[in-house]
Amino acid sequence: MVDDNRRGDDERGPGAAYQMFVVMEDLLDKLKLLDYEEEVLAKHNMKPLSRHYFASSAYMPSNPGEQFFMFTIIASWLINAAGRPFEQPQEYDDPNATVSNILSQLRAFGGLVDFPPSKLKAGSGEHVCYVLDRLAEEALKERVFSWRRPNYPTEEMEEESVMEDDAELTLSKVEEEMTEEPDDYEEENVMDLEALKSRTNQSEARLSSKPDNILESNMDAAEWNLEVERVLPQLKVTIRTDHKDWRIHVDQMHQHKDGIKSSLKETKGYLDKLQEEIGKTLEKVGSREKYINNQLEHLIQDYRSAQSKLSEVSIHTITEELEKVKQEMEEKGSSMSDGAPVVKIKQSLTKLKQEIVQMDIRIGVVEHTLLQAKLKEKSNMTRDMHATNIPEPAIGAY
Repeated sequence: MVDDNRRGDDERGPGAAYQMFVVMEDLLDKLKLLDYEEEVLAKHNMKPLSRHYFASSAYMPSNPGEQFFMFTIIASWLINAAGRPFEQPQEYDDPNATVSNILSQLRAFGGLVDFPPSKLKAGSGEHVCYVLDRLAEEALKERVFSWRRPNYPTEEMEEESVMEDDAELTLSKVEEEMTEEPDDYEEENVMDLEALKSRTNQSEARLSSKPDNILESNMDAAEWNLEVERVLPQLKVTIRTDHKDWRIHVDQMHQHKDGIKSSLKETKGYLDKLQEEIGKTLEKVGSREKYINNQLEHLIQDYRSAQSKLSEVSIHTITEELEKVKQEMEEKGSSMSDGAPVVKIKQSLTKLKQEIVQMDIRIGVVEHTLLQAKLKEKSNMTRDMHATNIPEPAIGAY
């Protein structure tokens, strides 16, 4: 269980920054004891939590939205498991209200909350691990779970195997080696090691006693040599090589060293030859490069001069176009700010109105003249018609 008083201590050690990783691992064990895989993950179709899921670090990938939603789901499940009804928050609920409800339940359990609620909105960090661990403790208490001491399985003590030194050969080992070798000799030529051992002990006992006179050998040298040649094959001892022996490793090191030296002599000759060839090739490449540079120097100069001229022409063209654009902009700006064109337009409109009035007057005069001419013509026609309709007798009476 995480100590509540540790959060109020300002003078914590340098390992306090990593305490949340330990708390997260303990929290994951408690969640597994509460069977969160079946009650939470399987229900919401979620992946299992990693060992440091809620621990925040600059070297670990984080997803604040997903972690905060997972935090609220697990916190609500732990509160319900601890015996208090708590509605499961939804993904689009207000995070401030959700955090406030979770902290109020934590205070009801007796947990110490000495940090702002905004610390939990990140979905990871020391405070998130603390809240979940505290709620997990309450859920375990509700289920009457108690921690017990671990029962370690009894392991049978294996018999220690004593490594025999190959340099120390006992008589039993010599007998085993002799029995493993093929029997190439006759039975009469087989040496009795027990008898040899007893003779050796007797000879040592005799030598230990101080002789009265100087011992002198009375055996013939030829017979001694024959006996030595007869017994010599029987004294052959084969020693098994153990690959774990340091002597074998030293011998292998010397062998590898000799092999490296012999290979180095041959390889060094090839490498020197290769170095000479590479040096000659580099010299040829350098001379060829100088020759090409000399041959193409005038072309390079022509290209550079043409490039400089092109840049000057392009710059000059751009400058002229820029000046034209500036001039047009200045003209448009001056015309927009100058009121003379507006005055001219007003004068033209006034003059146009006057001309329209004069035209209307002239049109009226012409219409009046035409009307008079039509009336006059009509009166003349009427008079002519009356004149043609006078009776003839009236004319003769005159």
